[in-house]
Amino acid sequence: MQSLFKGIFNHNLLGGDYQTNVSYKLLSINNNWFHLNYIDETVRIQNNQKKRKAFAIYQLFYLNLNNQLFYHILRPSSKLHEDIKENFKNMDDNKKLSRRQFIRTLGLGSVSALGMMAFEPITSLASPKTPETGSKQNDMTYRINRHTKDKVSLLGFGMMRLPRNATGGIDQQKTNELVDYALAHGVNYFDTAPVYKGSEVATGNALSRHKRSSYYLASKCSDIHKYSLEDGKQMFKTTLERLHTDYIDYYLLHAVGGGGLDKLKERFINNGLLDWLCEQRDKGVIRNLGFSYHGDVKVFDWLLDHNDKYKFTFCQIEMNYIDWKHASATGGGWKHDADAVYLYEKSEKAGVQNVIMEPLLGGRLGKLPEEFSKMLKEKRPEASDAQWAFRWVGSHPNVLTTLSGMNLMEHLKDNLATFSPLDPCTPQENDLLDSIANGMMGYPVVPCTACRYCMPCPYGVDIPGNFAYYNDQVNAHKLPDKTKPDYTEKKAAFVKGWKNTIKEENRADQCMDCEACLPKCPQSIRIPTQLANILEITR
Repeated sequence: MQSLFKGIFNHNLLGGDYQTNVSYKLLSINNNWFHLNYIDETVRIQNNQKKRKAFAIYQLFYLNLNNQLFYHILRPSSKLHEDIKENFKNMDDNKKLSRRQFIRTLGLGSVSALGMMAFEPITSLASPKTPETGSKQNDMTYRINRHTKDKVSLLGFGMMRLPRNATGGIDQQKTNELVDYALAHGVNYFDTAPVYKGSEVATGNALSRHKRSSYYLASKCSDIHKYSLEDGKQMFKTTLERLHTDYIDYYLLHAVGGGGLDKLKERFINNGLLDWLCEQRDKGVIRNLGFSYHGDVKVFDWLLDHNDKYKFTFCQIEMNYIDWKHASATGGGWKHDADAVYLYEKSEKAGVQNVIMEPLLGGRLGKLPEEFSKMLKEKRPEASDAQWAFRWVGSHPNVLTTLSGMNLMEHLKDNLATFSPLDPCTPQENDLLDSIANGMMGYPVVPCTACRYCMPCPYGVDIPGNFAYYNDQVNAHKLPDKTKPDYTEKKAAFVKGWKNTIKEENRADQCMDCEACLPKCPQSIRIPTQLANILEITR
Protein backbone atom coordinates (compact mmCIF):
# COMPACT_ATOMS: atom_id res chain seq x y z
CA MET A 1 0.00 0.00 0.00
CA GLN A 2 1.49 3.28 -1.08
CA SER A 3 0.56 6.71 0.21
CA LEU A 4 1.82 10.22 -0.30
CA PHE A 5 1.92 12.42 2.77
CA LYS A 6 2.84 16.09 2.69
CA GLY A 7 3.75 17.74 5.96
CA ILE A 8 4.35 21.39 6.71
CA PHE A 9 5.43 21.69 10.29
CA ASN A 10 7.53 23.63 12.74
CA HIS A 11 10.19 22.17 14.93
CA ASN A 12 12.84 23.55 17.22
CA LEU A 13 16.48 22.79 16.60
CA LEU A 14 19.05 24.52 18.73
CA GLY A 15 16.38 26.82 20.03
CA GLY A 16 15.72 28.31 16.59
CA ASP A 17 12.42 28.62 14.77
CA TYR A 18 12.59 26.59 11.59
CA GLN A 19 9.85 26.05 9.07
CA THR A 20 10.24 22.93 6.99
CA ASN A 21 8.34 21.88 3.90
CA VAL A 22 8.79 18.19 3.25
CA SER A 23 7.20 15.64 0.93
CA TYR A 24 7.28 12.12 2.33
CA LYS A 25 7.12 8.97 0.26
CA LEU A 26 5.58 6.19 2.31
CA LEU A 27 5.49 2.51 1.49
CA SER A 28 4.06 -0.15 3.78
CA ILE A 29 6.07 -3.37 3.89
CA ASN A 30 5.93 -4.94 7.34
CA ASN A 31 5.22 -4.26 10.96
CA ASN A 32 8.75 -4.18 12.30
CA TRP A 33 10.75 -1.48 10.57
CA PHE A 34 10.11 1.82 8.99
CA HIS A 35 12.30 4.66 7.90
CA LEU A 36 12.02 7.86 5.96
CA ASN A 37 13.45 8.37 2.51
CA TYR A 38 13.89 11.75 0.88
CA ILE A 39 14.87 11.23 -2.75
CA ASP A 40 15.54 14.35 -4.82
CA GLU A 41 13.32 16.30 -2.46
CA THR A 42 14.68 19.70 -1.48
CA VAL A 43 14.22 20.53 2.18
CA ARG A 44 14.49 24.24 2.86
CA ILE A 45 14.86 25.41 6.45
CA GLN A 46 14.63 29.09 7.21
CA ASN A 47 16.27 30.44 10.38
CA ASN A 48 14.55 33.61 11.60
CA GLN A 49 16.15 33.55 15.02
CA LYS A 50 18.49 36.36 14.09
CA LYS A 51 17.71 39.40 11.97
CA ARG A 52 18.92 37.68 8.87
CA LYS A 53 17.67 34.80 6.79
CA ALA A 54 19.94 31.78 6.51
CA PHE A 55 18.90 28.85 4.39
CA ALA A 56 20.03 25.28 4.40
CA ILE A 57 19.14 23.20 1.38
CA TYR A 58 19.98 19.56 1.70
CA GLN A 59 18.83 16.06 0.90
CA LEU A 60 18.37 13.25 3.37
CA PHE A 61 18.57 9.56 2.57
CA TYR A 62 17.57 7.08 5.24
CA LEU A 63 18.67 3.51 4.72
CA ASN A 64 17.89 0.47 6.84
CA LEU A 65 21.17 -1.44 7.01
CA ASN A 66 21.92 -4.08 9.63
CA ASN A 67 19.10 -2.80 11.83
CA GLN A 68 20.42 0.74 12.01
CA LEU A 69 19.04 4.01 10.79
CA PHE A 70 21.54 6.00 8.75
CA TYR A 71 21.33 9.42 7.17
CA HIS A 72 23.18 11.30 4.48
CA ILE A 73 23.08 15.07 4.09
CA LEU A 74 23.96 16.25 0.61
CA ARG A 75 24.50 19.65 -0.99
CA PRO A 76 24.40 21.85 2.12
CA SER A 77 24.21 25.54 1.27
CA SER A 78 24.95 27.13 4.64
CA LYS A 79 26.64 26.52 7.98
CA LEU A 80 23.24 25.52 9.26
CA HIS A 81 24.01 22.13 7.78
CA GLU A 82 26.39 21.33 10.63
CA ASP A 83 23.77 22.28 13.21
CA ILE A 84 21.21 20.03 11.59
CA LYS A 85 23.71 17.20 11.30
CA GLU A 86 24.52 17.46 15.01
CA ASN A 87 20.84 17.22 15.93
CA PHE A 88 20.32 14.10 13.86
CA LYS A 89 23.50 12.26 14.84
CA ASN A 90 21.81 10.46 17.72
CA MET A 91 19.64 8.64 15.18
CA ASP A 92 22.60 6.39 14.35
CA ASP A 93 22.63 5.13 17.93
CA ASN A 94 19.00 4.01 17.94
CA LYS A 95 18.85 0.34 17.10
CA LYS A 96 15.06 0.11 17.12
CA LEU A 97 12.97 3.23 16.90
CA SER A 98 9.26 3.06 17.38
CA ARG A 99 7.10 5.27 15.21
CA ARG A 100 6.49 7.58 18.16
CA GLN A 101 10.23 7.82 18.93
CA PHE A 102 10.98 8.47 15.28
CA ILE A 103 8.46 11.30 15.13
CA ARG A 104 9.79 12.77 18.39
CA THR A 105 13.36 12.66 17.05
CA LEU A 106 12.30 14.56 13.96
CA GLY A 107 10.54 17.11 16.13
CA LEU A 108 7.22 16.94 14.30
CA GLY A 109 4.28 18.94 15.53
CA SER A 110 1.27 17.15 16.96
CA VAL A 111 -0.89 17.49 13.85
CA SER A 112 1.80 16.06 11.57
CA ALA A 113 2.59 13.37 14.13
CA LEU A 114 -1.01 12.22 14.21
CA GLY A 115 -0.99 12.13 10.42
CA MET A 116 2.09 9.94 10.37
CA MET A 117 0.80 7.64 13.08
CA ALA A 118 -2.08 6.70 10.77
CA PHE A 119 0.33 5.08 8.35
CA GLU A 120 1.84 1.63 8.42
CA PRO A 121 5.63 1.27 8.65
CA ILE A 122 7.54 2.83 5.77
CA THR A 123 10.71 2.00 3.92
CA SER A 124 13.15 3.68 1.54
CA LEU A 125 12.66 3.14 -2.16
CA ALA A 126 16.31 3.38 -3.28
CA SER A 127 19.85 3.57 -2.03
CA PRO A 128 21.85 6.81 -2.07
CA LYS A 129 24.15 5.39 -4.76
CA THR A 130 21.26 5.28 -7.21
CA PRO A 131 19.34 8.59 -7.13
CA GLU A 132 15.78 7.73 -8.04
CA THR A 133 12.35 8.89 -7.09
CA GLY A 134 8.70 9.08 -7.91
CA SER A 135 6.93 12.34 -8.72
CA LYS A 136 3.62 13.71 -7.49
CA GLN A 137 1.90 12.36 -10.62
CA ASN A 138 3.47 8.92 -10.78
CA ASP A 139 5.79 6.47 -9.08
CA MET A 140 8.28 6.12 -11.93
CA THR A 141 11.88 5.60 -10.90
CA TYR A 142 14.28 8.21 -12.28
CA ARG A 143 18.03 8.38 -12.66
CA ILE A 144 20.05 11.58 -12.71
CA ASN A 145 22.34 12.33 -15.65
CA ARG A 146 25.53 13.21 -13.81
CA HIS A 147 26.60 15.67 -16.50
CA THR A 148 23.45 17.62 -17.40
CA LYS A 149 21.40 16.78 -14.27
CA ASP A 150 18.54 15.54 -16.46
CA LYS A 151 16.02 13.52 -14.46
CA VAL A 152 15.57 10.55 -16.80
CA SER A 153 12.95 7.82 -16.43
CA LEU A 154 14.56 4.44 -15.82
CA LEU A 155 12.14 3.05 -18.41
CA GLY A 156 12.84 4.48 -21.85
CA PHE A 157 10.54 4.14 -24.85
CA GLY A 158 12.23 2.49 -27.82
CA MET A 159 10.45 3.77 -30.92
CA MET A 160 11.76 1.21 -33.42
CA ARG A 161 8.85 -1.24 -33.22
CA LEU A 162 5.74 0.95 -33.38
CA PRO A 163 2.19 -0.30 -34.03
CA ARG A 164 1.33 -0.85 -37.69
CA ASN A 165 -1.86 -0.26 -39.63
CA ALA A 166 -3.50 -2.47 -42.26
CA THR A 167 -1.24 -1.17 -45.03
CA GLY A 168 1.95 -1.90 -43.08
CA GLY A 169 2.70 1.71 -42.18
CA ILE A 170 3.00 3.10 -38.68
CA ASP A 171 -0.36 3.68 -37.01
CA GLN A 172 -0.01 7.28 -35.85
CA GLN A 173 -3.14 7.28 -33.71
CA LYS A 174 -2.07 4.21 -31.73
CA THR A 175 1.43 5.62 -31.45
CA ASN A 176 0.01 8.86 -30.05
CA GLU A 177 -2.03 6.92 -27.49
CA LEU A 178 1.03 4.99 -26.32
CA VAL A 179 3.16 8.13 -26.10
CA ASP A 180 0.46 10.03 -24.23
CA TYR A 181 0.02 7.23 -21.71
CA ALA A 182 3.76 6.84 -21.25
CA LEU A 183 4.26 10.55 -20.61
CA ALA A 184 1.33 10.66 -18.19
CA HIS A 185 2.94 7.86 -16.19
CA GLY A 186 6.43 9.25 -15.99
CA VAL A 187 8.30 7.99 -19.09
CA ASN A 188 10.31 10.87 -20.55
CA TYR A 189 13.06 9.28 -22.69
CA PHE A 190 12.17 8.43 -26.31
CA ASP A 191 14.69 6.74 -28.62
CA THR A 192 14.49 6.70 -32.43
CA ALA A 193 16.77 6.68 -35.48
CA PRO A 194 16.70 7.61 -39.18
CA VAL A 195 16.95 3.94 -40.22
CA TYR A 196 13.89 2.95 -38.17
CA LYS A 197 11.51 3.26 -41.10
CA GLY A 198 8.97 6.00 -40.39
CA SER A 199 9.91 6.18 -36.71
CA GLU A 200 11.40 9.68 -36.55
CA VAL A 201 8.35 11.15 -38.29
CA ALA A 202 5.87 9.27 -36.09
CA THR A 203 7.86 10.09 -32.95
CA GLY A 204 8.01 13.77 -33.86
CA ASN A 205 4.29 13.89 -34.61
CA ALA A 206 3.40 12.24 -31.30
CA LEU A 207 5.73 14.19 -29.03
CA SER A 208 5.37 17.63 -30.62
CA ARG A 209 1.82 17.69 -29.24
CA HIS A 210 3.38 17.98 -25.77
CA LYS A 211 5.52 20.57 -24.03
CA ARG A 212 9.11 20.20 -25.27
CA SER A 213 10.56 20.31 -21.77
CA SER A 214 8.48 17.31 -20.70
CA TYR A 215 10.54 14.74 -22.61
CA TYR A 216 14.03 13.89 -23.83
CA LEU A 217 14.64 13.00 -27.47
CA ALA A 218 17.32 10.52 -28.52
CA SER A 219 18.23 9.89 -32.14
CA LYS A 220 21.23 8.66 -34.06
CA CYS A 221 23.74 9.26 -36.82
CA SER A 222 22.95 6.02 -38.64
CA ASP A 223 24.94 4.17 -41.28
CA ILE A 224 23.31 5.10 -44.59
CA HIS A 225 26.43 4.11 -46.54
CA LYS A 226 27.21 7.71 -47.40
CA TYR A 227 30.15 9.03 -45.42
CA SER A 228 30.86 12.61 -46.42
CA LEU A 229 30.65 15.43 -43.89
CA GLU A 230 27.77 16.95 -45.84
CA ASP A 231 25.86 13.66 -45.74
CA GLY A 232 26.23 13.58 -41.96
CA LYS A 233 25.13 17.20 -41.61
CA GLN A 234 22.08 16.59 -43.80
CA MET A 235 21.09 13.53 -41.78
CA PHE A 236 21.21 15.57 -38.58
CA LYS A 237 19.20 18.41 -40.15
CA THR A 238 16.56 15.97 -41.39
CA THR A 239 16.30 14.42 -37.94
CA LEU A 240 15.61 17.83 -36.38
CA GLU A 241 12.91 18.51 -38.97
CA ARG A 242 11.22 15.14 -38.51
CA LEU A 243 11.21 15.50 -34.73
CA HIS A 244 9.89 19.11 -34.87
CA THR A 245 12.67 20.41 -32.67
CA ASP A 246 15.72 22.66 -32.82
CA TYR A 247 17.86 20.54 -30.48
CA ILE A 248 18.47 16.87 -29.60
CA ASP A 249 18.84 15.82 -25.99
CA TYR A 250 20.76 12.60 -26.68
CA TYR A 251 22.52 12.00 -30.01
CA LEU A 252 24.41 8.80 -30.78
CA LEU A 253 26.96 7.55 -33.24
CA HIS A 254 24.83 4.62 -34.35
CA ALA A 255 25.98 0.98 -34.25
CA VAL A 256 29.70 1.57 -33.98
CA GLY A 257 31.87 -1.54 -33.92
CA GLY A 258 30.61 -3.22 -37.06
CA GLY A 259 33.48 -3.16 -39.53
CA GLY A 260 36.04 -2.39 -36.84
CA LEU A 261 38.17 0.71 -36.40
CA ASP A 262 38.54 1.28 -40.14
CA LYS A 263 34.77 1.63 -40.53
CA LEU A 264 34.55 3.92 -37.48
CA LYS A 265 37.18 6.24 -38.93
CA GLU A 266 35.53 6.20 -42.35
CA ARG A 267 32.13 7.09 -40.92
CA PHE A 268 33.09 9.65 -38.28
CA ILE A 269 36.77 10.53 -37.93
CA ASN A 270 38.45 11.02 -41.30
CA ASN A 271 35.58 13.14 -42.68
CA GLY A 272 35.48 15.43 -39.62
CA LEU A 273 31.89 14.46 -38.76
CA LEU A 274 32.58 13.61 -35.11
CA ASP A 275 34.39 16.93 -34.66
CA TRP A 276 31.38 18.71 -36.17
CA LEU A 277 29.00 16.86 -33.84
CA CYS A 278 31.15 17.94 -30.90
CA GLU A 279 30.78 21.53 -32.10
CA GLN A 280 27.00 21.13 -32.17
CA ARG A 281 27.19 19.77 -28.64
CA ASP A 282 29.21 22.78 -27.53
CA LYS A 283 26.57 25.06 -29.10
CA GLY A 284 23.76 23.27 -27.26
CA VAL A 285 22.12 21.88 -30.39
CA ILE A 286 23.12 18.46 -29.05
CA ARG A 287 22.84 18.30 -25.27
CA ASN A 288 24.48 14.88 -24.78
CA LEU A 289 26.72 13.07 -27.25
CA GLY A 290 27.18 9.31 -27.09
CA PHE A 291 27.33 6.13 -29.15
CA SER A 292 25.58 2.79 -29.50
CA TYR A 293 27.86 -0.20 -29.70
CA HIS A 294 27.70 -3.47 -31.65
CA GLY A 295 30.58 -5.60 -32.79
CA ASP A 296 34.32 -5.16 -32.41
CA VAL A 297 35.26 -4.34 -28.83
CA LYS A 298 38.36 -2.51 -30.05
CA VAL A 299 36.06 0.25 -31.28
CA PHE A 300 34.34 0.48 -27.89
CA ASP A 301 37.70 0.70 -26.16
CA TRP A 302 39.03 3.30 -28.61
CA LEU A 303 36.07 5.64 -28.10
CA LEU A 304 36.22 5.51 -24.30
CA ASP A 305 40.01 5.77 -24.32
CA HIS A 306 39.65 9.03 -26.30
CA ASN A 307 36.83 10.38 -24.17
CA ASP A 308 38.98 13.24 -22.82
CA LYS A 309 38.73 14.65 -26.32
CA TYR A 310 35.16 13.77 -27.31
CA LYS A 311 33.45 14.01 -23.90
CA PHE A 312 30.78 11.36 -24.40
CA THR A 313 28.28 11.41 -21.54
CA PHE A 314 26.55 8.11 -22.32
CA CYS A 315 26.82 4.98 -24.41
CA GLN A 316 24.19 2.46 -25.41
CA ILE A 317 25.03 -1.22 -24.90
CA GLU A 318 23.23 -4.54 -25.08
CA MET A 319 22.89 -5.79 -21.51
CA ASN A 320 20.82 -8.51 -19.90
CA TYR A 321 21.49 -11.30 -17.46
CA ILE A 322 22.62 -13.69 -20.21
CA ASP A 323 24.87 -11.27 -22.09
CA TRP A 324 26.39 -10.22 -18.75
CA LYS A 325 28.79 -13.17 -18.84
CA HIS A 326 27.84 -15.11 -21.97
CA ALA A 327 28.00 -12.68 -24.92
CA SER A 328 31.60 -13.09 -26.03
CA ALA A 329 32.89 -16.06 -27.95
CA THR A 330 35.52 -16.64 -25.25
CA GLY A 331 32.74 -16.86 -22.68
CA GLY A 332 30.86 -19.48 -24.68
CA GLY A 333 28.66 -16.88 -26.39
CA TRP A 334 28.10 -16.03 -30.01
CA LYS A 335 29.72 -12.63 -30.55
CA HIS A 336 33.30 -11.65 -31.19
CA ASP A 337 33.22 -8.68 -28.85
CA ALA A 338 32.93 -8.61 -25.07
CA ASP A 339 30.59 -9.65 -22.31
CA ALA A 340 28.25 -6.95 -21.03
CA VAL A 341 30.00 -6.93 -17.65
CA TYR A 342 33.15 -5.64 -19.38
CA LEU A 343 31.26 -2.95 -21.32
CA TYR A 344 29.34 -1.83 -18.23
CA GLU A 345 32.33 -1.68 -15.89
CA LYS A 346 34.55 0.13 -18.40
CA SER A 347 31.77 2.69 -18.97
CA GLU A 348 31.36 3.17 -15.23
CA LYS A 349 35.09 3.73 -14.73
CA ALA A 350 35.12 6.26 -17.57
CA GLY A 351 32.26 8.23 -15.97
CA VAL A 352 29.98 7.41 -18.92
CA GLN A 353 26.44 6.29 -18.06
CA ASN A 354 24.71 3.48 -19.91
CA VAL A 355 21.53 3.35 -21.93
CA ILE A 356 20.48 -0.29 -22.20
CA MET A 357 19.12 -2.00 -25.30
CA GLU A 358 17.91 -5.60 -25.57
CA PRO A 359 17.10 -6.06 -21.87
CA LEU A 360 14.92 -9.02 -22.93
CA LEU A 361 17.43 -10.32 -25.50
CA GLY A 362 15.00 -9.97 -28.39
CA GLY A 363 12.14 -11.34 -26.28
CA ARG A 364 13.93 -14.53 -25.19
CA LEU A 365 13.96 -13.45 -21.54
CA GLY A 366 10.29 -12.50 -21.66
CA LYS A 367 9.31 -16.11 -22.28
CA LEU A 368 11.74 -18.51 -20.63
CA PRO A 369 11.76 -22.28 -20.97
CA GLU A 370 9.27 -23.74 -18.51
CA GLU A 371 11.80 -25.11 -16.02
CA PHE A 372 13.50 -21.73 -15.65
CA SER A 373 10.26 -19.78 -15.51
CA LYS A 374 9.09 -22.10 -12.73
CA MET A 375 12.20 -21.25 -10.69
CA LEU A 376 11.29 -17.55 -10.88
CA LYS A 377 7.63 -18.17 -10.04
CA GLU A 378 8.66 -19.96 -6.86
CA LYS A 379 10.36 -16.75 -5.68
CA ARG A 380 7.83 -14.21 -6.94
CA PRO A 381 4.59 -15.87 -8.08
CA GLU A 382 3.10 -12.61 -9.36
CA ALA A 383 6.10 -11.49 -11.43
CA SER A 384 6.46 -12.19 -15.14
CA ASP A 385 9.69 -13.40 -16.71
CA ALA A 386 10.04 -10.00 -18.38
CA GLN A 387 9.72 -8.17 -15.06
CA TRP A 388 12.62 -10.17 -13.67
CA ALA A 389 14.80 -9.22 -16.65
CA PHE A 390 13.92 -5.53 -16.39
CA ARG A 391 14.49 -5.47 -12.63
CA TRP A 392 17.91 -7.03 -13.10
CA VAL A 393 18.96 -4.32 -15.57
CA GLY A 394 17.50 -1.48 -13.53
CA SER A 395 19.33 -2.64 -10.40
CA HIS A 396 22.66 -1.50 -11.87
CA PRO A 397 23.33 2.09 -10.73
CA ASN A 398 25.25 3.21 -13.84
CA VAL A 399 22.19 2.55 -16.00
CA LEU A 400 20.56 5.84 -17.02
CA THR A 401 17.57 4.30 -18.78
CA THR A 402 16.40 0.92 -20.08
CA LEU A 403 14.90 0.86 -23.56
CA SER A 404 11.87 -1.23 -24.36
CA GLY A 405 9.97 -1.34 -27.63
CA MET A 406 6.31 -1.21 -26.61
CA ASN A 407 3.82 -1.43 -29.46
CA LEU A 408 0.97 -2.72 -27.32
CA MET A 409 -0.65 -0.91 -24.39
CA GLU A 410 -0.48 -4.07 -22.27
CA HIS A 411 3.32 -4.16 -22.71
CA LEU A 412 3.60 -0.52 -21.72
CA LYS A 413 1.47 -0.99 -18.61
CA ASP A 414 3.39 -4.09 -17.57
CA ASN A 415 6.70 -2.26 -17.91
CA LEU A 416 5.39 0.77 -16.04
CA ALA A 417 4.43 -1.50 -13.15
CA THR A 418 8.00 -2.82 -13.04
CA PHE A 419 9.64 0.60 -12.89
CA SER A 420 7.03 2.47 -10.79
CA PRO A 421 8.94 2.20 -8.58
CA LEU A 422 11.77 -0.21 -9.30
CA ASP A 423 12.20 -2.99 -6.78
CA PRO A 424 15.92 -3.81 -7.16
CA CYS A 425 17.06 -7.42 -7.27
CA THR A 426 18.49 -8.83 -4.08
CA PRO A 427 21.87 -10.61 -4.08
CA GLN A 428 20.03 -13.92 -3.81
CA GLU A 429 17.88 -13.06 -6.83
CA ASN A 430 20.97 -12.09 -8.82
CA ASP A 431 22.46 -15.50 -8.02
CA LEU A 432 19.27 -17.17 -9.22
CA LEU A 433 19.31 -15.29 -12.53
CA ASP A 434 22.98 -16.11 -12.95
CA SER A 435 22.22 -19.80 -12.58
CA ILE A 436 19.40 -19.50 -15.12
CA ALA A 437 21.75 -17.77 -17.56
CA ASN A 438 24.24 -20.62 -17.17
CA GLY A 439 21.47 -23.14 -17.82
CA MET A 440 20.12 -21.37 -20.88
CA MET A 441 23.51 -21.43 -22.58
CA GLY A 442 22.85 -25.11 -23.20
CA TYR A 443 19.88 -24.26 -25.44
CA PRO A 444 20.70 -24.19 -29.20
CA VAL A 445 18.79 -20.99 -29.93
CA VAL A 446 19.63 -18.51 -32.68
CA PRO A 447 20.73 -15.27 -30.95
CA CYS A 448 18.38 -13.09 -33.02
CA THR A 449 17.01 -10.02 -31.22
CA ALA A 450 14.42 -9.23 -33.94
CA CYS A 451 16.02 -5.85 -34.64
CA ARG A 452 15.16 -6.41 -38.35
CA TYR A 453 18.32 -4.68 -39.58
CA CYS A 454 18.66 -7.65 -41.98
CA MET A 455 15.32 -6.87 -43.59
CA PRO A 456 14.06 -6.72 -46.24
CA CYS A 457 15.52 -9.87 -47.70
CA PRO A 458 15.85 -9.57 -51.51
CA TYR A 459 14.24 -13.01 -51.83
CA GLY A 460 11.42 -12.37 -49.38
CA VAL A 461 12.59 -14.48 -46.43
CA ASP A 462 11.16 -13.35 -43.09
CA ILE A 463 14.47 -13.86 -41.31
CA PRO A 464 13.41 -12.81 -37.77
CA GLY A 465 10.10 -14.69 -38.13
CA ASN A 466 11.78 -17.98 -39.01
CA PHE A 467 14.26 -17.60 -36.15
CA ALA A 468 11.51 -16.67 -33.67
CA TYR A 469 9.53 -19.80 -34.53
CA TYR A 470 12.60 -22.01 -34.22
CA ASN A 471 13.60 -20.47 -30.86
CA ASP A 472 10.08 -20.95 -29.48
CA GLN A 473 10.29 -24.65 -30.35
CA VAL A 474 13.69 -24.94 -28.67
CA ASN A 475 12.49 -23.25 -25.49
CA ALA A 476 9.39 -25.45 -25.37
CA HIS A 477 11.48 -28.64 -25.82
CA LYS A 478 9.62 -29.37 -29.07
CA LEU A 479 12.66 -29.55 -31.32
CA PRO A 480 12.79 -33.02 -32.97
CA ASP A 481 15.77 -35.15 -31.96
CA LYS A 482 16.70 -38.03 -34.29
CA THR A 483 18.00 -40.06 -31.34
CA LYS A 484 14.65 -39.98 -29.50
CA PRO A 485 11.64 -42.29 -30.11
CA ASP A 486 9.26 -39.34 -30.55
CA TYR A 487 11.33 -37.88 -33.42
CA THR A 488 8.75 -38.49 -36.15
CA GLU A 489 5.92 -37.05 -34.10
CA LYS A 490 7.88 -33.94 -33.11
CA LYS A 491 9.13 -33.38 -36.64
CA ALA A 492 5.59 -33.47 -38.03
CA ALA A 493 4.44 -31.01 -35.37
CA PHE A 494 7.43 -28.72 -36.08
CA VAL A 495 6.73 -28.64 -39.82
CA LYS A 496 3.00 -28.09 -39.35
CA GLY A 497 3.56 -25.21 -36.94
CA TRP A 498 6.22 -23.68 -39.20
CA LYS A 499 3.87 -23.71 -42.20
CA ASN A 500 1.02 -22.27 -40.16
CA THR A 501 3.23 -19.52 -38.73
CA ILE A 502 5.32 -18.45 -41.73
CA LYS A 503 3.80 -17.69 -45.14
CA GLU A 504 5.12 -19.86 -47.96
CA GLU A 505 6.89 -16.96 -49.71
CA ASN A 506 8.63 -15.96 -46.45
CA ARG A 507 9.97 -19.35 -45.34
CA ALA A 508 13.60 -20.34 -44.93
CA ASP A 509 13.59 -22.38 -48.17
CA GLN A 510 13.43 -19.11 -50.15
CA CYS A 511 16.99 -18.22 -49.06
CA MET A 512 19.41 -18.08 -52.01
CA ASP A 513 22.52 -17.69 -49.84
CA CYS A 514 23.26 -14.26 -51.33
CA GLU A 515 24.68 -13.10 -47.95
CA ALA A 516 23.28 -9.58 -48.33
CA CYS A 517 22.08 -9.88 -44.73
CA LEU A 518 25.44 -10.75 -43.17
CA PRO A 519 27.02 -7.28 -42.84
CA LYS A 520 23.75 -5.88 -41.48
CA CYS A 521 23.43 -8.19 -38.46
CA PRO A 522 24.71 -6.59 -35.22
CA GLN A 523 24.81 -10.04 -33.62
CA SER A 524 27.11 -11.42 -36.35
CA ILE A 525 24.74 -14.35 -36.98
CA ARG A 526 25.58 -16.55 -39.97
CA ILE A 527 22.03 -16.08 -41.22
CA PRO A 528 22.08 -18.32 -44.33
CA THR A 529 23.63 -21.15 -42.30
CA GLN A 530 21.01 -20.87 -39.56
CA LEU A 531 18.19 -20.76 -42.09
CA ALA A 532 19.62 -23.90 -43.70
CA ASN A 533 19.59 -25.59 -40.27
CA ILE A 534 15.88 -24.82 -39.91
CA LEU A 535 15.19 -26.10 -43.40
CA GLU A 536 17.06 -29.32 -42.65
CA ILE A 537 14.61 -30.08 -39.81
CA THR A 538 11.67 -29.83 -42.21
CA ARG A 539 13.06 -32.30 -44.77
